[in-house]
Amino acid sequence: MKSSLWSKVLAIGAVVGLLTLVLTRIGFLVDERRGRQQEAIESVQQSQAGAQSVMGPWLHRACVEEWEVEVGEGKERRLQTERREFRLQQAAQDLKVQSFATAESRYRGLFKVNGFLGRLDLDAQWPSLAALEPQAEKRGSRLSCGPITLMLAVADTRGVQRAELKLNGQPQAVSAGTEHPKYARGLHAPVALATNAGPLQARLSLDLRGTGRLEMVPAAAQTEWDLKSDWPHPSFGGRFLPVQRDVDEQGFHAVWRVSELASSAARDVAQGTAMCTGMPPANAYAEEAGAERDNPNCLDSLAVSFIDPVNPYVLADRAVKYGLLFVALTFVAVALTEVLGRSRVRRVHPVQYALVGLALSLFFMLLLALSEHLLFEIAYAAASAACAGVLGVYGAHMLGGWRAGAAFGGALGGLYGLMYVLLTREQTALVVGTIGLFAAVAAVMLLTRKLDWYRLFDDLSAPRARAE
Repeated sequence: MKSSLWSKVLAIGAVVGLLTLVLTRIGFLVDERRGRQQEAIESVQQSQAGAQSVMGPWLHRACVEEWEVEVGEGKERRLQTERREFRLQQAAQDLKVQSFATAESRYRGLFKVNGFLGRLDLDAQWPSLAALEPQAEKRGSRLSCGPITLMLAVADTRGVQRAELKLNGQPQAVSAGTEHPKYARGLHAPVALATNAGPLQARLSLDLRGTGRLEMVPAAAQTEWDLKSDWPHPSFGGRFLPVQRDVDEQGFHAVWRVSELASSAARDVAQGTAMCTGMPPANAYAEEAGAERDNPNCLDSLAVSFIDPVNPYVLADRAVKYGLLFVALTFVAVALTEVLGRSRVRRVHPVQYALVGLALSLFFMLLLALSEHLLFEIAYAAASAACAGVLGVYGAHMLGGWRAGAAFGGALGGLYGLMYVLLTREQTALVVGTIGLFAAVAAVMLLTRKLDWYRLFDDLSAPRARAE
């Protein structure tokens, strides 16, 4: 091992393989912690309320048409009653929603879950109720219909804290359920108006608690949703983005405007299409990551997610993916120092490579552990400072001088800084990483441009006599 260059290369290759396994296990640990966070989110949703979606106000009534038909022949001929059950439905002509959402954070152990308490004031107008007047399909049939019902569908009714309704300015009692077969969860109230009684105006005030995401279905001819919140990190989703939005450290203000010309939500509600919220997420971390649950087979929605911009598990997972490259660059730096300073620097044993690589790998576990208790920026600074300091001191003895050790520690600090940029600059991570790698390769080429590699390999392969 002392005299064979190829034995050393193979030993370092074995060290890299071992460190790959270590990084893989750390990656599994990050996934396990992300899974625990998802379990915490599901626990809060089970005990409080999950993501919320609101659809309505919406008018509907159940009707029956009956008629007689002759069946049989001769003496067996008789009249038999047949019936057709159908439901008349009508969307609002104009729907305006004024709302404010206050952020509420919940914790399950170490894990934070973002919730909200929303106050929604929904104003809906119907110029006429003529669409709710039944039309016979059979001559001589008898038509009978139940009362007109105003409903508001809610994804998780456990989050409903208060509901007050006024119809044409008059208070109206609200009951649980919607009386609608397709959207059973929500609220409803009877409308004591004839279909020819003129316009209807409904004002519904709703206090709604939820977790993670709030949606509004634009089931009206014209929908306007004005939402304010004290949460400074919104993620706007759904099928339509807000036409106006302002985001600062105090919160955000967003306005959506959608017409029936752009959205088929009203027609889809009439056909019984499912609401998106309440459907299973696309992956295990969809809720935790704020992932969109927009599905072409569910109702259009206007949505905002209350996300944390710096998720320690997402960033730790991204950091681990850079781990092997980080170790490789460090090994290249050590080998380059050993080659360029072979007359002044001690030869580095494969065991020392292994210890350096193990310390680099444990950085990612240290980062994960600290980020569960501290802000990610502080956790990253502490973990990188600790590893760079320890490796700088170790490098001084490994390379045979404090100057070399300080240079080694400083180089590691630069690599940690580059990784932080890659982690926090998602949209520019590719260009920054590519430039960094190109600079590293260019530096190696410039530093080794005058080396005679044939002679160098011969010198390194030969036994080196001990200086003392």
